[in-house]
Amino acid sequence: MKAKATLKQIAKELNVSVSTVSKALNDSPEISEQTKVRIKEYAKLKNYKPNVIGLNLKNRKTKTIGVIIPNILNSFFAKVFSGIEKVADERGYNVIMCISNESLDKEAHTMEMLSNGTIDGFVLSISEEAQKLNDYSHFNSIINDGTPIVMFDRTTDEVECDKVIVDDFDSGQNATQHLIDLGCRNIALISSSNNLSVGKLRAEGYLKALQLNNIAINENIIIRTESESDHDLAEKIEELYSNNLVDGVFALEENDSVAALKVGVKKGYKIPKDLKIIGFADGILASRRLSPSLTTVSQHGIEIGEEAVRLLIDRLESKEEHKPFETVVIKTKLKERESTT
Repeated sequence: MKAKATLKQIAKELNVSVSTVSKALNDSPEISEQTKVRIKEYAKLKNYKPNVIGLNLKNRKTKTIGVIIPNILNSFFAKVFSGIEKVADERGYNVIMCISNESLDKEAHTMEMLSNGTIDGFVLSISEEAQKLNDYSHFNSIINDGTPIVMFDRTTDEVECDKVIVDDFDSGQNATQHLIDLGCRNIALISSSNNLSVGKLRAEGYLKALQLNNIAINENIIIRTESESDHDLAEKIEELYSNNLVDGVFALEENDSVAALKVGVKKGYKIPKDLKIIGFADGILASRRLSPSLTTVSQHGIEIGEEAVRLLIDRLESKEEHKPFETVVIKTKLKERESTT
């Protein structure tokens, strides 16, 4: 039995978006007459028959939002999801959460599956693999097909959409400056997020603070890894403490800062007298379950989630055809605890 032509197949053959094909077949005034004729003639040639159920799904709002996060074990993403769910519920929307597990393929597959009439739009943070490979084609494809996206935390300039970010560069600079103001001069950088946009910005902030204070950059006390296991990271930190005189640490992820503190205690450092530590993110482990407790840069995850879903729902409900994209910047806050005071 001969397979029926689909909107996607027609779009691919004519090198246009699925949205353009759909609008042309429905006589949308947004599409030129020449393009309409070309698409309609090709659809007739291929014996295209519209899927009535599919059209109904496309034309009807599902009042459901797809949320894709890279890692469910990360307390920051859990807080963001909490904020998303709160505002979505207040505004009458349901939420479907999926986890990319830092995989580009899983991220792309999930978006393709959910965008077929299941959800109205996405709130997401880019997977590590997509950022490492610099591959964002799946986001642009989904947007071109008419499904809006709001990115948070991990974003890219290569995709035009609404975004919610924190001031990662300024946060990195301010955290490092705080260590300098406390008298630290040999400040180590520990990063297991070297592939991520946020990790790079925080590291640049660290380097800027050193430069402004005329402190020479010492590559021997900079650890940059790519999602190292807890064991491997601990080994690298032990080597750092054994071979270098370090009086401060700026860690770019919660796991990094927890490892820095645990290994420091194990090596006999008196914290904060001998070694002061500041970590990024503000999970329960950092604030309540460690002794001494960690000074952290709080990203306000709940607020990020609330802003991200607000941007998406506002766009879904807007009557503007070409509503300008927004980038909302959430200011971080340094929460001082026992690892620096």
